[in-house]
Amino acid sequence: MASIQTVLRNKPNARLLYPIAIRITKDRKSSYIFIGQYIDKKEWNEEKGLVRKSHPDAISINQLIFSKLSETNKRLLNAESEREYQSVASIKTNIVKKERFDFFSAVKIQLRRLEDRGQFHQRDVVKRRMEKFKAFAKADKLHFNEITFDLLKRFEAYLKNERGLAHRTTVNYMIAIRTIFNIAIGEKWAERNYYPFGRGGYTIKFLESQKIGLTVEEVKLLESTEILTPAQQHALNIWLVSFYFAGIRIGDVMQLKWSDFIDNRLRYRMGKNQKLVSLKIPEKVKPILKVYKEMAQDDFVFEELRMVDPKDAKTLRTRIKTVTRTCNRHLKKIATELGISKNLSMHIARHTFGNISGSKIPIQMLQKLYRHSSVTTTIIYQSNFMQDEVDDALDRVVDF
Repeated sequence: MASIQTVLRNKPNARLLYPIAIRITKDRKSSYIFIGQYIDKKEWNEEKGLVRKSHPDAISINQLIFSKLSETNKRLLNAESEREYQSVASIKTNIVKKERFDFFSAVKIQLRRLEDRGQFHQRDVVKRRMEKFKAFAKADKLHFNEITFDLLKRFEAYLKNERGLAHRTTVNYMIAIRTIFNIAIGEKWAERNYYPFGRGGYTIKFLESQKIGLTVEEVKLLESTEILTPAQQHALNIWLVSFYFAGIRIGDVMQLKWSDFIDNRLRYRMGKNQKLVSLKIPEKVKPILKVYKEMAQDDFVFEELRMVDPKDAKTLRTRIKTVTRTCNRHLKKIATELGISKNLSMHIARHTFGNISGSKIPIQMLQKLYRHSSVTTTIIYQSNFMQDEVDDALDRVVDF
């Protein structure tokens, strides 16, 4: 009959911490299953096979130990119930067979799925983040039970302190790891009890993002300026079209076609969620469209995508990114020349619409203009700009 016991192995890692493992012994031969936790030797109670209370994460790690012991014992009983004799090595193989499919194997499958769906931008983002995670972990293979609270906290500190990433960017890395883990659990590649996120584990904390849009005066300044180069004017025209149509994303603006304008309305399908959108053409847009209509060579309103196959999602995405960078560079120069201190970019067109609309428009109508799936999303987004009531409340207290 085989026996199991929790032990601290003698080979330390680069941080001089020692791995906790479950030792399986049969016929005086032993094999080890590592639980993914490393501690200092002085924090280990060898007699009890547990972490000492002095360790800051003693409760969590000891709960993990009990869970692993219970799971290992259950699988050990199943392995021992087989009629044929099994060595300690074969018993270990039966116990850890689900752990052979590691985290980075799941990453490869997810990247391939994103590519198959034509989500090349998302694929590239996930790929970059997972490459950094793999470099940090210093492992070509990382079993799901090795992605622990401690590893995630150290990766978070590495991203913030050594890579100098902002909190929101760091959060995006952790979300990417959590997404892969959730997919693995759903596909039965990983055990749910290995899940390191959520209550009692690593919690992803979101900070409120600050969204700043231009004021009416600043937009009027952009509308009336006459000191721009042709390239700057072109970038500004694209920005204004985006703003006038309630902050259409630049990817959708660049793909606008003359055939999308029917009966004095713009009718198009959003690239982000494939929603159909129908908006009245504002009077301020018509002079801009007239300029481009006179130069039109095909169905595209703007010329940047004329040589790109719309079915080639990868090339299309790359071209839109290039156009966005170019526009943002010109917009930054325009802001400097006009004395606008805010970071003028294509994305701020959407924030500008939100800032000017403020609390003037019912939230349900804003939901339709923003093309949000949920009114809750609109409320959260618009709360960045609805400040009149808060300002009035402040004045009522301090103006005496």
